[in-house]
Amino acid sequence: MARRAAYSLLMAGVLACGSLAPAQPASQSASLSDSPAEPRSTEHVILGQSVVPLYGPWKFTIGDSPIDPKTNKPLWAGPEFDDSKWETVNLTPKTGAVDPVDGEPGYVPGWTAKGHPGYWGYAWYRIRVQMRVSPGQGLALLGPADVDDAYQVFDNGKLAGEFGVFSGSKPKVYFTLPQKFILDEQGSRDTWFSADKFETLQRGPAETTRVLSFRLWMEPSTLISVPDAGGMHSPPVLGDADAVAARYQLRWLSLIRAHASNAVQAALFGLLAAVAFSLILFDRSDHVYLWMGALFLLFAAFFAVVIIGSWTELLSIPVINLLTDGLTVPLIYAAWIMVWRIWFGQHRPAWLPRLTAGMTLLLMASTILGEEIFFGLVPHAVAVHFMTVSLVLQLLFFALLLWVVVEGIRRQGLEGWLVLPVALLRGIDAFAVQITLLHVRMIWFPFGVTVYAVQVSSLLVAVVIALLLLRRLLKSVKRQRLMALDVKQAQEVQQVILPEARLVLPGLTIESEYRPAREVGGDFFQIIPNKTDGSLLIVAGDVTGKGLKAGMLVALLVGAIRTQAQHEFDPLGMLKTLNERLLGRNDAQATCLALRIASDGAVTLANGGHIAPYLNSEPIAMEGALPLGMMKGAEFSLMHFQLIPNDKLMLMSDGIVEATDAEGHLFGFERVSQLLLEAKSATEIANAAQSFGQEDDISVISVTRNLVYEPQLV
Repeated sequence: MARRAAYSLLMAGVLACGSLAPAQPASQSASLSDSPAEPRSTEHVILGQSVVPLYGPWKFTIGDSPIDPKTNKPLWAGPEFDDSKWETVNLTPKTGAVDPVDGEPGYVPGWTAKGHPGYWGYAWYRIRVQMRVSPGQGLALLGPADVDDAYQVFDNGKLAGEFGVFSGSKPKVYFTLPQKFILDEQGSRDTWFSADKFETLQRGPAETTRVLSFRLWMEPSTLISVPDAGGMHSPPVLGDADAVAARYQLRWLSLIRAHASNAVQAALFGLLAAVAFSLILFDRSDHVYLWMGALFLLFAAFFAVVIIGSWTELLSIPVINLLTDGLTVPLIYAAWIMVWRIWFGQHRPAWLPRLTAGMTLLLMASTILGEEIFFGLVPHAVAVHFMTVSLVLQLLFFALLLWVVVEGIRRQGLEGWLVLPVALLRGIDAFAVQITLLHVRMIWFPFGVTVYAVQVSSLLVAVVIALLLLRRLLKSVKRQRLMALDVKQAQEVQQVILPEARLVLPGLTIESEYRPAREVGGDFFQIIPNKTDGSLLIVAGDVTGKGLKAGMLVALLVGAIRTQAQHEFDPLGMLKTLNERLLGRNDAQATCLALRIASDGAVTLANGGHIAPYLNSEPIAMEGALPLGMMKGAEFSLMHFQLIPNDKLMLMSDGIVEATDAEGHLFGFERVSQLLLEAKSATEIANAAQSFGQEDDISVISVTRNLVYEPQLV
């Protein structure tokens, strides 16, 4: 509909400027398959301020022209060259013919459909145009709207311009863009008029014949990407310079409209990539969001490259093929498989990721060689076989994707059935080129609107995946709420198993403070008095890690401490028992110390990698030892000393010394020593470290030896 409106707008402009005189019907006579008995050799055109499509008759031949040694110009471009033995081509489209790739109307099949299947390389078109031109009227030529792939235009043997770059060993080609060529008016005048210029001007319009020649080059890769490839798929347009300029602008508008959907898809998939990556913030354990974001990002990059190539000459066709077919498309195949593998939680077979990576590399190599992106790297006859390999690999990828989804259906039921349409739609996207090459219709025009099957499938894929992501996110949020409830309950349990903050026993005053860095901490301590002999057992430690896992280890160790304390109060035996409990639990380790204070103040201290206690603000010198859980039969340091009245023993975790301020400075042992001289309670020490900058769990236990008054006998 938009195309029809643009054409109506152009016709209105033409009628306002002047009259349009179409080519004679008899000139639109022959094609390679029609072979008319006596084709016209000259196209008759009367030009006012208008434009005329050059449907034919065109003379055509494959191959390239020899160079005239005198003029150093192609012989086939000259007006005097005899092309009567060339084939005759008509560029008049059949009624209702549309481009099978982008849906534009007026599509004319190329030379591969008219007697030259499989041919790529150079070819020439020539046409003789007899015209009547008013004095001073500028002439211009609008290049064909669809051509494979690059071309040069010659006007009476003189190069008028080119699309592509013909300076290298092989022309540099781009996706077809509107091209306008200004024809040499002065040089043509000298040829047109037999009388002097003044007399000619007085006579009015002059008749002349000029020869327009097109030298075309088609890439070998075009054979496998465009149905009926080869040469011009629409006629050039000749006419008044102003009218050609107007048509040129309309063609640009039509081109922008035709590929606007690619720009929309690039933006859409870029937005979906950002959303998918952001979802990892809600659930860092679910890596499917990262893979899904990477997949969407690849789609966005694919469409971005296509739109750059469709609207500009920044990227040549080989570069576009390298970035899309050679790199992005194989990565998209691999990402699809990994996304659904992680989506369904399929950890087996373990070799699937390696197989996917290997197939991806093979597909990249076979596509690059098959499409001859690096021209001349392999012979064309060999490249054809690589394209067969690429097609087989694509089929294997699709089969592998379906297998992953079917396994998902078998294991998860509804979740897999929801994904199945996405996989099937992916097949339409993956094999759209092959389906088009088989002349299967992939474009429809409901209510005058162009609808592409690939666009519909891509949009449906985006919608379905967005719904699946939303569903997964809701399930993830629900799971996180349950986990938060578990953490809260674990926190409550941990608070229950902690001793009282202040405990007074005969001869001893014990204070404790605990500040976990998270909801559930990894520090632990137990204070267990022995009612039989009046002694006291203190066990304090710090398990590796933080959070719920650390909290579970704490619960394990606290249970073991209480069980062991029912049998003995020996600190060394306690550490050995706890060490046995942690062995064989992967990376479960802990630093720990255990001390027994007898009723007379005698202390037995065993240490397994924990920070040494401070006695009256001075650290107790102890031998080093391994933490718990490192090895079977580990040896721990052991020492004995005596507490006298007013002695203060301070036990603390490494969360004190490892506290860090905003500038990255550690609290350190020097600050700890100074703090112990000033602070009077465990609470003050914990507050000071927490204010400095808490990074880890903080636990402090203060033990003060008091005077014991014994009654005297009278």
